[in-house]
Amino acid sequence: MNRYPLWKYVLIGIVMLFGALYSTPNLFNVDPSLQVSSSRGLDIDINLADRVSNILRQENISAKSVSSDESKVLVTFADGKTQEQAQVVLEDTLDTRQNTVALTSTADVPGFFRAIKAAPMVLGLDLRGGVHFLMEVDMATAERQQQDSIVDDFRTILRDERIRYQSVVANGKTITAVLRNADDLAEALNAIRQQNQDLSINTENRGTDGVIRAEITDQMIQTLRQTAMQQNLTTLRNRINQTGVAEPSIQQQGEDRIVIQLPGVDNPDEIKERINATATLEYRAVDMENDAVAAANSGRIPPTSRLYYQRDGSPVLLQKRLIVSGKQLIGASAGFDQQNGSPMVRVTLDGSGANRMFDFTRENVNKLMAVVYIEDRYDPDAERFRKHEEVISVANILEPFGKTFQTTGLESFQEASNLALFLRAGALAAPMRIIEERTVGPSLGQDNIDRGFRSVMIGFVLVLIFMALYYRVFGLIANVALFLNLVLLVAALSMFGATLTLPGIAGIVLTVGMAVDANVLIFERIREELRNGNSPQNSIRAGYDKALSTIADANITTLIAALALLVFGSGPIRGFAVTLSIGIVTSMFTAIMVTRALVNWIYGRKAKLKALAI
Repeated sequence: MNRYPLWKYVLIGIVMLFGALYSTPNLFNVDPSLQVSSSRGLDIDINLADRVSNILRQENISAKSVSSDESKVLVTFADGKTQEQAQVVLEDTLDTRQNTVALTSTADVPGFFRAIKAAPMVLGLDLRGGVHFLMEVDMATAERQQQDSIVDDFRTILRDERIRYQSVVANGKTITAVLRNADDLAEALNAIRQQNQDLSINTENRGTDGVIRAEITDQMIQTLRQTAMQQNLTTLRNRINQTGVAEPSIQQQGEDRIVIQLPGVDNPDEIKERINATATLEYRAVDMENDAVAAANSGRIPPTSRLYYQRDGSPVLLQKRLIVSGKQLIGASAGFDQQNGSPMVRVTLDGSGANRMFDFTRENVNKLMAVVYIEDRYDPDAERFRKHEEVISVANILEPFGKTFQTTGLESFQEASNLALFLRAGALAAPMRIIEERTVGPSLGQDNIDRGFRSVMIGFVLVLIFMALYYRVFGLIANVALFLNLVLLVAALSMFGATLTLPGIAGIVLTVGMAVDANVLIFERIREELRNGNSPQNSIRAGYDKALSTIADANITTLIAALALLVFGSGPIRGFAVTLSIGIVTSMFTAIMVTRALVNWIYGRKAKLKALAI
């Protein structure tokens, strides 16, 4: 007889239970919502959810729910009109320098499903609507900028050491400095190596002249490319967070490309302007002789100072004299102070910035210095960019420093990491150009959803009818497995957070057709065994056992092709590959294990079985 052990039935039951739980949220309605998050991508204030609730209550705006996590507050509403009213109120009440209010939508999922992290599938831009940019980072310009920085650094070092030189030029990866006196080679080489330890430096005598040749190593170039890409990604995230777009996707593709997907946006020109906005940093001394609060209240600012505001809204007076700006910033990284283990940020300046910083700090030990973040922010009311300035850090100068220094006194490593991101993300490390642009309207996205759902249902019903008519009871068993396969496929897409796109729906339609291929092979093998005179029980056993190798071969080769599409394909192709790959795995499980369990349950207990309805 054909019987499954109890553990296999338990395994199938557990898998299907998880499939039912994580696919069910896709059946609930979608509510209009608002997402309140930090404009800088930081963790939100723990009391922000209560503030939002109180503001809406005071304005008699009814919200269905208010929930929060470390990064955002999510408010859902019954209709779109209430959502728009709440957006206006929150934008007028909350500090827009600290928070961003974005329109979004949320499935009306009961608390039980939210507790187990069950959520609907994420829809791609072609189903949800929005804009898509594929941007290419100009790495050649980044390398030229590094060469120019090294040339300027060499010239500054030689001038500071009072070493006369004829020229300092860059030719490809080589920077050549020609000295007027060969006797100065040793001194110049020592000074240059102290501040440029990563370069491969050689010297030679050319008559009375001395020549220093520095080679930019491949490792330096690779590090530069990685740093430039990371800085551009961080800068884009900071800028797009301020546009109020909910759930933006900004990802690296390959070595020099960035994919930006902004759901719910239908004006790409405005987004392109915001992406290309300028940003920079300034280091200024704090005016410690005057009271910033009194100056802010009275409006009387000392002639040698300017009034700025910190991120928490508190005023601070800074001297007008500029120490260094973001143009001299090479890099910034978070870490821990080796002396006391406290969080710190290490900043690196180029040669000219290092000299100016050293001269200033040498004369101002135990005084305060501030970091000012400056960027152009788009003002929708004025329909133009406005310069926005804020102080992101005030640090005490403990001792003189120059090219590399650290900022301590930070409360946590997370704060140090955020500050390092601010410093690196002041401006784009390399220019970018848009090489692909797509815009999908919300109405077209809904039309894609409707047509995609209709195509899946038509294909599903036609397969059900054919299998039921051709294979009778066994066909009905295959139909049950096909339905469970769709449940598992939707659950897997929801659990893994995979984005469902229009090509992804095509992958689902293909999976519906392929899912019964294994059952066709098994059922035909069973019919062949019956024609050869085998008993029904032996025919069932032989059908499943002998067809397994063929099924595995066909599905594994298709899975290899799908994985190749997933690795090497672009966005739409990868969407197709994701659903196809998951569909192959789930269809093998349902077509082999689930149908065998059902067949064993129906026929396996009958010792004197004479015929099969196949």
